[in-house]
Amino acid sequence: MTVTTRRSAMASLAALAASPLLLQPAWAQTALKLSHQFPGGTIDAGDFRDRLARMFAAEVEKRSKGALKFAIYPGSSLMKTNAQFAAMRKGALDLSLVPLSYAGGEVPEVNIGLMPGLVTSYEQAYGWKNAEVGKELARILYDKGIVMVSWIWQGGGMASRAKPVVEPDDAKGMKIRGGSREMDLMLKAAGAAVVTLPSNEIYAAMQTGAMEAALTSSTSLISFRLEEVSKGLTTARAGSYWFMLEPLMMSRAVFDKLPKDQQQLILTVGAELEAFALKSSKEDDQQVAAVYQKVGAKVVDMNPAALKKWQTIARATAWKDYSEKNASCANLLKLAEKTL
Repeated sequence: MTVTTRRSAMASLAALAASPLLLQPAWAQTALKLSHQFPGGTIDAGDFRDRLARMFAAEVEKRSKGALKFAIYPGSSLMKTNAQFAAMRKGALDLSLVPLSYAGGEVPEVNIGLMPGLVTSYEQAYGWKNAEVGKELARILYDKGIVMVSWIWQGGGMASRAKPVVEPDDAKGMKIRGGSREMDLMLKAAGAAVVTLPSNEIYAAMQTGAMEAALTSSTSLISFRLEEVSKGLTTARAGSYWFMLEPLMMSRAVFDKLPKDQQQLILTVGAELEAFALKSSKEDDQQVAAVYQKVGAKVVDMNPAALKKWQTIARATAWKDYSEKNASCANLLKLAEKTL
């Protein structure tokens, strides 16, 4: 090799070594995978949870100048719905927007995210993040390998194949999907037979008659086209005993590998999008009524008297059962009750 050739080769190696791509760890060059169970759309249209995921990805990529990129997998297209939480804990999935209560079998404490009657308004729900209960829940999740990125709460109602379900007596003898162990305990006490499945499987179950009614978020009541198999709807417009914590979360194993500035960027963008989530949830509480009325379904709102009856049943069943699981659950419930 001549001196000139050797100098040229050394210059090329030096330039390559200075490349921004090589200054990043190898895993950072791969798009971070963000999975969720909801229908896919675009950043401007569709289920707001899919939109939020796309908005988050676009904004983080923009502010990181391309250092962080994302691949969005809607509709459980990457993995089964109930596998997402465990996959994040193991570092096998980077991010997911998933109902927190779906992980109750792994981490009992998270069932507080869909505790019947414990949260009855958005104002109370979004107050959790900075309250003692929110800080303790975030700490528990972090210890279990999960980082809370966006606190997203949704009000929910009940779609039914026949009459709307408002009073506890209305649920007697009906096959109903609650959405969490605790919600199911309350429904059982009211005389219902509970059915357990993810929200993206409700349509088929109601279509065949395997299930007669389902509690889920207003957004899912729309996105999964449940009005096509329903004749009754109870909305969350006037309050509800069904408020779900459905956060955007990240694997701690992945998060901890990121530089501090990128960690902060992810948390900052996640927090900024909470206002969009709140606005969208409230809009969907209104829109779902219009969607169901359009197809001739009977639409009613939950009323304060009925809500109090459900809350009384929940306190004696779901709340009691949850607090008896372990000292951590008992403490979380105590902290949550401070927000009532």
